[in-house]
Amino acid sequence: MTTAAETPTTDLRADAERLLRELAGPDASLREDQWIAIEALVVQRRRALVVQRTGWGKSAVYFIAAKLLREQGLGPTVIVSPLLALMRNQVAAAERAGVKAATINSGNMTEWEDVHADVAAGRLDVLLVSPERLNNPDFRDQVLPSLAGDAGLVVVDEAHCVSDWGHDFRPDYRRIRTLISELREGIPVLATTATANDRVVADVAAQLGVGGGDTLVLRGGLERESLHLSVVQIENTTERAAWLASHLTQLPGSGIIYTLTVSAARDLASLLSDQGLAVAAYTGQTDTTEREALEADLLGNQVKALVATSALGMGFDKPDLGFVVHMGAPSSPISYYQQVGRAGRATERAEVILLPGHEDKQIWSYFASVAFPREHVVRQVIDTLDSVKPQSTPALEPLVDLNRSRLEMVLKVLDVDGAVQRVRGGWISTGQPWTYDAARYERLEEARESEQQAMVDYQRTDGCRMEFLRRQLDDPDLGAGESKCGRCDNCTGQTYSSHVDAAAVESAKARLDRPGLDLPPRKQWPSGMKKLGVSLSGKIADGPEPGRILGRLTDLGWGSRLRGVLGGPDGPAPEALVDGCIKVLASWDWKERPTSVIALESDSHPVLVRSVASELARIGRLADLGVLGVRPDHPPVAAANSAFRVAGLVDSWDVPDLTGTDGPVLLVDLTTDTGWTFTCAAVALKQAGADAVLPFALATPK
Repeated sequence: MTTAAETPTTDLRADAERLLRELAGPDASLREDQWIAIEALVVQRRRALVVQRTGWGKSAVYFIAAKLLREQGLGPTVIVSPLLALMRNQVAAAERAGVKAATINSGNMTEWEDVHADVAAGRLDVLLVSPERLNNPDFRDQVLPSLAGDAGLVVVDEAHCVSDWGHDFRPDYRRIRTLISELREGIPVLATTATANDRVVADVAAQLGVGGGDTLVLRGGLERESLHLSVVQIENTTERAAWLASHLTQLPGSGIIYTLTVSAARDLASLLSDQGLAVAAYTGQTDTTEREALEADLLGNQVKALVATSALGMGFDKPDLGFVVHMGAPSSPISYYQQVGRAGRATERAEVILLPGHEDKQIWSYFASVAFPREHVVRQVIDTLDSVKPQSTPALEPLVDLNRSRLEMVLKVLDVDGAVQRVRGGWISTGQPWTYDAARYERLEEARESEQQAMVDYQRTDGCRMEFLRRQLDDPDLGAGESKCGRCDNCTGQTYSSHVDAAAVESAKARLDRPGLDLPPRKQWPSGMKKLGVSLSGKIADGPEPGRILGRLTDLGWGSRLRGVLGGPDGPAPEALVDGCIKVLASWDWKERPTSVIALESDSHPVLVRSVASELARIGRLADLGVLGVRPDHPPVAAANSAFRVAGLVDSWDVPDLTGTDGPVLLVDLTTDTGWTFTCAAVALKQAGADAVLPFALATPK
């Protein structure tokens, strides 16, 4: 075995240059900082933090270092990577350089055993793992110890995910600290990211333990000479969609259209497809196999654009991506720069367009509302866990007032902090003391608000837009004076017209204004209801029929109207709203037409919901049963957790006697989210004599 000390640096650089050409093509040559990083890892076995813009070549550094270390007889490189799209691209890139790579993630469960065997047999040069795998009991206990002892290099890609100051914080990333702390002496560590300001860089260094005086920090400038940044201000959501439909074919090549929500991605993709444009929706809810096919279509220019949420982001590598458009502004300049950085890596010009909306702040507010919960809720989780008997997440859910996703986040953070531990069968309490860092969470809230304001300022600035973003990310190449890009709309004075053809607006409006969403009924009662004193379990036998919803609050069409009505003062339903409801009912494929209607009592808009039900009764010639009121002695139900919510809703209404009522009852509510209010109300109505219950809501949040 050749040691690092015995390998002449000149020969090593030649080998590195050769590997780069295999990886990136015959004309590629190492940047000086790429070589400095490779030398630090392979020769000096140091720890390094590389913060360089998208497209700089960070993956080349670790793939080349991995191959060189393997040639010296060291073990495989472990790369912690956050996204499936990123992993797929990295494995393909590694193979081009003759690097044997494999991945373990949620999308290839059938391959896990073979990958574990390849690791044990030394047949892999690189193993890519998701951060979630690091705390899987089998992986942690059977695979991780050998990797920690034998790894040639540990890489933390997209390392800003470690920092809860960053734009994509993931609690699982903090488990990497454990992996690094257990490495034998002399194993180099590389952390890489493209999107980090000074605060995030400092936090990443602290979280990963790569911040000491011996750590190499390579931080480059963020200027991207191919990017032409523009902002187009169009107030109306429908007009923004129509503008994009009219301009999409004029944008160069193929690209990505980002939206803030899954529903907006679906709606916009449907609208553009109806206009004859080759687009498809890509979200976190898209099936894994379909995602791979969509990525291939974009890479092969088989589509003009993917209409995507942030699920298509970090690491997706299409060097000739011609444009990035945002329908709605991300809440952070860091996030925005990361997403626009997908474009123009290997093109002279790429268009970057932001179409902000007045609803952006409401969406930011919603996502902020599901941040780390208050101390008393977290302590409830700790107190509920046993120190010996594991409890699964579904078993814990009815015992604490958190929905599944927030509960999982809390458990992950507590695991990293040492208060709980994931074991076979679920979670246990460690009994270790835990401190709620209130000051840190307050600072995070302040930072979040500051970043949101910065995105508003970006839209309004009359200065250079690229300079604005670079200053937000503390670009080290920016001096104290002005540094104009000379390419953005403000620098050139060349702006996109915000004018939208009236015919295009009408076409978009007709498509987006089609009201009506399906509302599938709940099939199963939450587990653990008996623990809350409620004897409901198993399948729901007496619940509502499939229902309908007028629209989503995030819809491109009905969203703004519904937000205006539900966010405004109480009053009778506007005529346009009633007309939309009538259209939904007219297209409803019910088994049997309703013969009566009843409204669910509303604390915020009692007149509105009552007027909707009354108008539907009048126009549809239905019996008006009035309002299903809440019992005066019954407390309001604010619980987010399904089990707690159901427990609070049971026996909560003064139900009229419906014995002898013929035909289904139309049950009207302002909004529906979890579906439990409709479910429990329907059960109560059927117990009172209703033949069937047809739920109808004006809106759903998402």
